[in-house]
Amino acid sequence: MRFAWIALLLAALVGCSPAPSSSQEASKATEKPIEGEPMKPITGEFKVALITPGPVSDAGWSAMAYAGLKGIQASVGAKTSNEVAGGAKIKDSMRSYAQDGYQLIIGHGFEYNEPAVDLAEDFPNTVFVSSSGGKFARNAGAFRFYLEQGFYLAGILAAGTSKSGKVACVGIDSIPSIASTFKAFAAGAKSVNPDIQVINMSLAINTDIQAAKQAALSAIDQGADVLIHQANAAAQGVFDAAKEKSVYAIGANLDQNDNSSGSVLASAIIVAKPAFIALAEQVKAGEYKGGIQLFGMQEQAIDFVMNPALAGKVSPEAMTKVELARKEIESGKLEVPKDNF
Repeated sequence: MRFAWIALLLAALVGCSPAPSSSQEASKATEKPIEGEPMKPITGEFKVALITPGPVSDAGWSAMAYAGLKGIQASVGAKTSNEVAGGAKIKDSMRSYAQDGYQLIIGHGFEYNEPAVDLAEDFPNTVFVSSSGGKFARNAGAFRFYLEQGFYLAGILAAGTSKSGKVACVGIDSIPSIASTFKAFAAGAKSVNPDIQVINMSLAINTDIQAAKQAALSAIDQGADVLIHQANAAAQGVFDAAKEKSVYAIGANLDQNDNSSGSVLASAIIVAKPAFIALAEQVKAGEYKGGIQLFGMQEQAIDFVMNPALAGKVSPEAMTKVELARKEIESGKLEVPKDNF
């Protein structure tokens, strides 16, 4: 694995609590660095927190980030903590960790970016990083995984495998980063079959397996015979629906090819652990600078992994198109569409 791609690394991210005393305010004013002053190296205990939108047992988005956190614990020797928080609880969680002396707080998703930047000024010695988003400050920012590249290849595979000419996306498409991956999936599918129909099934939450299954069944009833998801813990519902109706699914974020349903053709995955570790090392060394960084296939942060157990279900022509597009993405010849947010 190449590590040079993280040399310029990243960015940072991501409440109601008691008002600070006057002595606390004075201390904060004294310790607050001037604008643009570099972060200081951490010489004592290094504490890193991860806030996820769902349980880290989801075998997907949150689990991928938790693997990165465990990598930080093992490689950097940090004390680590994980908490699930969403909506109005995000700032509370971030603020609590910052008040407890955590020097790096990672919010895993687009929704953590704005709260992180909002809090950064109040905690100048804490780095806040979100794994998506477009806002940043001196000690806050984001690293964005170019997962659209994996979803584009998934779209090619889906269109090349579909018998009905209909495929589907199931997930919370109201989140900009998720909506962007679904658009890339559709673009990949249409590059193979311009007339293919892409059915979007929107979920309200990403932890309701039955709701995800019903959404997937609805898409299948409309003719979809290959489905991809952005459903986190609820993804099992998509896989179960695919198995029940004898169609295929494509995994996301983590390699989900060995799912017990036996319905997963391939997975569009994020290889996050090296980026998480490099971020932590940079913060610990006092070298962090707020900003936004994009990591994709060229940096070996995104991959598309076929399920060898179902290789016989994919035509040689479809695989050739997937591999050709992969090489063009890696070489920079093909730029996969993505939204800016």
